[in-house]
Amino acid sequence: MSATDPYTVQLAPGVHAYVQPDGGWCLNNAGFVSDGESTLLIDTAATERRARALRDAVLASGVPLPRTIVNTHHHGDHTYGNTVFTPRAVVIGHDLCRSEQLAAGHQLHLLWPRTDFGDITITAPTVTYNDRLTVHVGDIEVRLIHPGGVAHTLGDTVVHLPRQGVVFTGDLIFQGGTPFIPVGSLSGSLRALDLLRSLDATTVVPGHGPVTDPSAYDATERYLRYVAELAQEGHAKGRTPLETARGADLGVFAELRESERLVANLHRAYAELDGEPEGSPLDPVLVFGDMAAMNGGVPVACHA
Repeated sequence: MSATDPYTVQLAPGVHAYVQPDGGWCLNNAGFVSDGESTLLIDTAATERRARALRDAVLASGVPLPRTIVNTHHHGDHTYGNTVFTPRAVVIGHDLCRSEQLAAGHQLHLLWPRTDFGDITITAPTVTYNDRLTVHVGDIEVRLIHPGGVAHTLGDTVVHLPRQGVVFTGDLIFQGGTPFIPVGSLSGSLRALDLLRSLDATTVVPGHGPVTDPSAYDATERYLRYVAELAQEGHAKGRTPLETARGADLGVFAELRESERLVANLHRAYAELDGEPEGSPLDPVLVFGDMAAMNGGVPVACHA
């Protein structure tokens, strides 16, 4: 096994995380919960090939294929692989996860046209909820919680297993990677951290990167507050998000993967300073173009 091969981690009896190193663009995490008779899958993967590898990992753990999938949000790296598991499995997500996924369509194909995504049919949740929903996998209680507003996206779901002390955060947390909020909200992402802390989970499965612990909440908050301060200063001086990002001293945050996301996050912070509603659409061509500019003119790459 190489350092870039996906791997499965048992977090508690019947509870596993599926981690795709190194957690960069399009390399998300998933997870599954099973009592040996029924299985619930948390997120899938960006490509057909990787979703089939996830499918094989579920079977290799000795549990049945899922009859339920929970999508933590609509982004294709977490949802494209739904098609590998349906129609056997029912997909659950927040109301806005469904509508956003249908609106986005094959968005990753547009962003990364050279990536071989395989045979992907957009498969949105057919069961949706608004605030909270509890699913039972045998005697394992799985709580689905919407943060209560816009955070990483409009329709995020936190998956909490209270008795096991485990939480799957989706992309509210990037462990070792730069948070990414241009389709969400800076202030909403900070509020979502309060929700995560209130759950008192000891094991944290981020949307990207290795399994971690609640210290990830503080690390994420420090970065988001850094972005907020940069935005306030740059906005007051009339600088564009790109000018502000290029002049920024990343300090300890330079160690995070995808540091070019800073400019995308500044676009969101600027929009909020301008009084735009949280989650209001930004121009993706401008946002990804500025990230490419931060990369020295090289577009960001999907690693799936």
